[in-house]
Amino acid sequence: MGVRRRHVTPNTGPSSFAGEPLKHLKASDAFPLPLYLTNGVFFTLFFSVAYFLLHRWREKIRNSMPLHVVTVSELAAIVSLIASVIYLIGFFGIGFVQSLLTGRNSWDFDDETTDRFIIDDDRQKNTCKDVFVCTLPEEYRKPPCATAFDISQVPPPSLITEEDEEIVKAVVEGTMPSYALESRLGDCRRSASIRRVAVERITGKSLAGLPLEGFDYESILGQCCEMPVGYVQIPVGIAGPLLIDGREHSVPMATTEGCLVASTNRGCKAIYLCGGATSVLLRDGMTRAPVVRFDTAKKAAELKLFLEDPVNFDTLAVAFNKSSRFARLQGIKCAIAGKNLYMRFSCSTGDAMGMNMVSKGVQNVLDFLRNDFSDMDVIGISGNFCSDKKPAAVNWIEGRGKSVVCEAIIKKDVVEKVLKTNVAALVELNMLKNLTGSAMAGALGGFNAHASNIVSAVYIATGQDPAQNVESSHCITMMEAVNDGNDLHVSVTMPSIEVGTVGGGTQLASQSACLNLLGVKGANRESPGSNSRLLATIVAGSVLAGELSLMSALAAGQLVNAHMQYNRSSKDVTKLSS
Repeated sequence: MGVRRRHVTPNTGPSSFAGEPLKHLKASDAFPLPLYLTNGVFFTLFFSVAYFLLHRWREKIRNSMPLHVVTVSELAAIVSLIASVIYLIGFFGIGFVQSLLTGRNSWDFDDETTDRFIIDDDRQKNTCKDVFVCTLPEEYRKPPCATAFDISQVPPPSLITEEDEEIVKAVVEGTMPSYALESRLGDCRRSASIRRVAVERITGKSLAGLPLEGFDYESILGQCCEMPVGYVQIPVGIAGPLLIDGREHSVPMATTEGCLVASTNRGCKAIYLCGGATSVLLRDGMTRAPVVRFDTAKKAAELKLFLEDPVNFDTLAVAFNKSSRFARLQGIKCAIAGKNLYMRFSCSTGDAMGMNMVSKGVQNVLDFLRNDFSDMDVIGISGNFCSDKKPAAVNWIEGRGKSVVCEAIIKKDVVEKVLKTNVAALVELNMLKNLTGSAMAGALGGFNAHASNIVSAVYIATGQDPAQNVESSHCITMMEAVNDGNDLHVSVTMPSIEVGTVGGGTQLASQSACLNLLGVKGANRESPGSNSRLLATIVAGSVLAGELSLMSALAAGQLVNAHMQYNRSSKDVTKLSS
């Protein structure tokens, strides 16, 4: 954000802010009894039940009684023993531990601690209330973020309190890190408001047009976006119904491009009138490819042969699959560059998009391999042989995420009446534009008219990673005259659609609503992975509709006229700029 950061020296005295002392909170304050009495109770309980059980077992041994037969009193004693052991291990000595910490200022967090609060992929369920409720004393803490709040009760950002004004000054001066506001205040909305004012003062630019109110900032904490100052409004349109595999879907599309939703909707209509489209899922596997280095190319080749030997696959799969109950290793492909080895792991990931899942599995395998290849030097968990968020031939050929083919036969009368063109013109245009033209341009996976338009719009609406539009938009569009040249067979082949219905932005309210509209919200408990696979086929079907409509507009010479009608504003731009 460009805010200056200054290290804060730990203060051994009482914490303070704005000149007033702050009272320390202790972990032992949660106990109903004083700490020394609580420790004494569990200490006495531990030795009492231990003595009782030893005495009883000695009698059973002397009388040749089976030890596994226990009475009610013995069972109660065993439970009490376990409870006291858990307490003594987890909590005994808490007074000693907190005495080491009482000299530390409650406002002092080092960068590592704060980063652990802010960026932690495995704590997506945490909220401001759960994590930060004890950061400040009650008199200095406003109520934590709530899932639902009354906007009318929240003051506008320009009307900040004196207390918030002091914090703004601290952020501007660099004595308080901007990224640590949530962890120190325990209030996500208030933190965003303070950060917003600080940014305006530091940059000297206004953020008046960027909305602040009406957003649940708690929902993005440690999950979607750090250091928020507001949110961007993107309109969502509905195209459809899209009839694919016998099911109708209303497709949400978040976009600021005129004609896009209308054009896709026209394609959906043409497909619907002809009985719908059908899809085939060819592959389903997320990839990650670490790069490791050896002293010699011979050693790298030895590991390559080891990894690609079918005899070793089951052993490697056991190590990999420990990362998650949904992760299942599918295969490993290796490539060598000198003494550097690139290992491309592919695995199923359930309903999650799966980047974190496959990365954890890869780390497990690397740890396992070190036992036999101790001289292996792991350069990076990702070596770009995956390949993520970059156009790459390996994704085009091998696939990544979901590989889907979607097809439909459009009747002659629908082509003429709905699409306003003819079959011969579409086939010729597709050959010269999507195939030959893309080849002339040296396209990589871009043998289509505008697949990325539809992919991006659906991705943003449903909480996917927009950057993965790069490889997810790999698509080849095919058009062919069938039934004696009367009808049109159209298909899209998309080898690397990367989607998920759990995790990341899919859990936000707006994106979750769009997933619910499609019937793919969350994880499918009966058939793990089926929701994400269905979403991938919907994406492919939507691309099919978009390709069909745009190609028809181009063939009929309608493109310019349509954009002049739907993608041109009549507003006076001179007034808008002023």
